[in-house]
Amino acid sequence: MKNWLSKKENMENFSPFSNLQNFQKEMNQLFGRFFGDFPLGSWGEETFHPKVNVVETEQNIQVSAELPGMSEKDIDITLSENSLSIKGEKKQESEEKDKTFHRVERSYGFFQRSIPLPGQVAIDKVEANFKAGVLNITLPKLEPDKAKTKKIEIKTS
Repeated sequence: MKNWLSKKENMENFSPFSNLQNFQKEMNQLFGRFFGDFPLGSWGEETFHPKVNVVETEQNIQVSAELPGMSEKDIDITLSENSLSIKGEKKQESEEKDKTFHRVERSYGFFQRSIPLPGQVAIDKVEANFKAGVLNITLPKLEPDKAKTKKIEIKTS
């Protein structure tokens, strides 16, 4: 009889979706380790995946990221030899009393995007601007070293 009661208690606490949620979380972690930044999202797990555009011109590489609801204090930009890293945290800090929500569709949480750069950039001339929720980063390209390029004339004897 005691054995039956413990099974009954376990069934009362059983949630058919908890195993599915755990499976999705494990798969997200697996894909995250394999692909890096892979925006799958998860039930009950807060995520934020900003949209990023990268445009290359003759003089610059332009990167823009949509970061609505954030301030420049929440964003960290790091430039290495061949990649640009943008990371930050979008926080949800609001207390709303006497309201009943039927649906809330806001994303927040930590994010990190690493963008491989197609060439060398002038690190000391990089500029970043943040206005109206859009981060714009201008990465001036290094000019090819003309001293390293030399045309060789062919002589005839």
